[in-house]
Amino acid sequence: MCQPDGLFSYVKPPRMPRLAYENGIMGGVILVDLERVRASRPGRPLFADVSLTVATGDRLGVVGLNGTGKSTLLRVIAGCDEPEAGTVRRGRDARVGFLAQRPELPPGTVRQAVGEGWEAAAVIDHLGMSAMVDADVATLSGGQAKRVALARLLVEETDLLVLDEPTNHLDIDAIAWLEDRLARYRGGLVLVTHDRHVLDRVTTKVLELDRGTGYVHEGGYAGYLEGRALRDEQEASTESTRRNLAKRELAWLRRGAPARTRKPKARIAAATAVVEGRRAAAARPEELELHFGTPRLGDKVVELHGVGHAYGDGPMLFDGLELMVDPRERLGLVGSNGSGKSTLLDIVAGRRSPVRGSVVHGPTVRIGYYDQAGVSLDPDQRVRDAVAGPTRKPSWEDGVLLERFWFDRDAQWAPIGTLSGGERRRLQLLLVLAARPNVLLLDEPTNDFDLDTLRVLEDFLEDWPGALIVVSHDRAFLERTVEDALALDGRGGAEWVPGGYAAWEAARRARAGGSGAGSPSTGSRRPTPPVSAGTPAPPPKRDRRSPSTLHRLMKTAEREVAELTKRRDELTATLAEVAADHEALARIGTELTETQAALDAAELRWLALAEEAES
Repeated sequence: MCQPDGLFSYVKPPRMPRLAYENGIMGGVILVDLERVRASRPGRPLFADVSLTVATGDRLGVVGLNGTGKSTLLRVIAGCDEPEAGTVRRGRDARVGFLAQRPELPPGTVRQAVGEGWEAAAVIDHLGMSAMVDADVATLSGGQAKRVALARLLVEETDLLVLDEPTNHLDIDAIAWLEDRLARYRGGLVLVTHDRHVLDRVTTKVLELDRGTGYVHEGGYAGYLEGRALRDEQEASTESTRRNLAKRELAWLRRGAPARTRKPKARIAAATAVVEGRRAAAARPEELELHFGTPRLGDKVVELHGVGHAYGDGPMLFDGLELMVDPRERLGLVGSNGSGKSTLLDIVAGRRSPVRGSVVHGPTVRIGYYDQAGVSLDPDQRVRDAVAGPTRKPSWEDGVLLERFWFDRDAQWAPIGTLSGGERRRLQLLLVLAARPNVLLLDEPTNDFDLDTLRVLEDFLEDWPGALIVVSHDRAFLERTVEDALALDGRGGAEWVPGGYAAWEAARRARAGGSGAGSPSTGSRRPTPPVSAGTPAPPPKRDRRSPSTLHRLMKTAEREVAELTKRRDELTATLAEVAADHEALARIGTELTETQAALDAAELRWLALAEEAES
C-alpha cells in the first residue's frame, strides 16, 4: 500500500505464479494486472469491468472525461486504493512510484524530501526548484509541492511509474525535459495528462474511460482519436441497423395473428426488446455551451505604461513595460516559472499594483480572471448553491446553466468536495464566464481539464469577440489560441514576439543554435518587419496620434500583412499545380501580382506606423 506521504511505495503482494508474472507478455515482466475492476463515488458509478495489463516497457496514457474515474483508476493501479469489485494482481516486489494529483510531502526541506546527490540536484534544477532547495515544504504552494513530489519520484528506483497530471505547474522547458526523461525510462509507465504533445511523444497506447467502460487504443494521442472515431461510426451503424430491424418487428407485432395460430411468446419478447431498445446514452448530452454574450468593448482596453514589479528587495521581474491591449487581442505570456507571468496578469486585472508605472482600464472593460487557484469554493457547499451565490436561492435557471456545463442532476446536488479536479475547474470556468466579461485573463486554464473540454474551450476562444491574455504551459493550447507572445525572462526583460508560441520557440532554438540573434529587447512592443526591396519611401507622418490609436492601427496592419502573406503563398503553390493550363496560369499570375503589391503596401503602412509610435 502507499506510504503516508502518498508518493512512493513498494508493493509486496501475495506470491504469484513465476511463469505468468515474471516472464510476462512478449518477454516483458508483468507489473500489474487488473481484471474486471469496478469503482464508484457517492451516488455515482465511475467504471466497471475494466481489465488491463501493464508490463515492463509499456507506456500507457489514460484519458476520459472529467469525473470518469481516471485518478481513481491510477490509485487502484498504484495500490493506494482497493477496487469495489474485481481482481488486482501485482508482480512480485514490484516497486511502484505514484504521483497523486494533490500529493503530500514528508516534513522537512525540499532537499530532504528529494534526497542528496548529484542526480537529485539535477532533477530539482530541471523542475525549477533550485532556488527553494532549503525551503520548508510546509511553505510551498500547491504547484511547488507537486514539482517536489515529482522530483522525489524520478530519483528513486522504480519498476512502475504512475503519474497523475505530471505536467501541471511545469513550464515549457521542464515539460520538454520530462518528456525526454520518461521516453528513456525502462520500466512501465501509466499517466493521466491533458498535454497532447506528451501523449503523442511518450505513450504507445491509450486507455479511454467512456461511460464506465475501458477501451485500449494502440498508438498515442493520434491512435486514440482514430479509435474513438471508429467506435462512434460503429455505434452509429449499429443503431441504424437496430432502427431498421425495429420497423420490421413493429410491423409484425401490429399484424393480427393468422388463423388457428398464435405468435410465439419468445418471438414477441424478442421483437419488443428490439423496438424498445435504445442507443447507449452519450457520455455528455450535447456540446459544452460557453457563450453567455459579450458586452461591447471600446477601443481603449488596458494600457500599461512603464510598468515594473519586484517582490521586496528582490530583482525586477519586468521593468519599463509598455503594453496596449487590443479589443481583439490574442496574447500569450511565456517564460520560465518565476519569470512574473501570473504577477503580470494580476497587474493587468487590477488585483496587484506595480511598484513602477501605471495601469489604465478603458471605461467599457469587464475583466474575467480565471486564475490557477480559481474561485474560492467551499467543499461542503452544493454545486447549485455555489452558482446561485450567497444572496439568493438556487432556481431552475441555475439548473439549466449547469446542464449546459455538463453537470447532470446528481452532480448539481452533490457537495463540491466530491467533484473531480476537472469538474471543480469547469465549475470555476462557469462562474467566470457567467459574469459576461469582455476581457479574459486565463492563468493555466488547461490544468485538470479533459481533452474534450480543452477542444471546446479552444473553439470558443477562436470566435470569442473580446480580448484574451493567456498564461499556459500547454503548447497545443497556445498554438491554437494566441497570435502574439510576450516573453518574460524574469530579470527585467520582455520581448514582443509576433506569431505566438511557435515563433517564440523558433527564435529560442535559433539563439541556442548560435545563429547570432540578438538578446530580447526590454519593453519592446513590436519588432520591425522586413520591407520589400525597391519599394517607394513611406508616406510622410500625419499629425501625432495617440498611442492607443497607433496600437489599434498597427494591429490592423499586422493582420492584413498576415492574411496577404497567406494568400500569396497559396497562389504560389497553386501556380505549380496548374502549370499546363495557360488560362489558369494567366489568371492566377495576375492575382498573385496584385496580392504582392497589396502586401508591399501593407508592410509600408506598418513601418510608417511603427516609426510614428517610436518618435
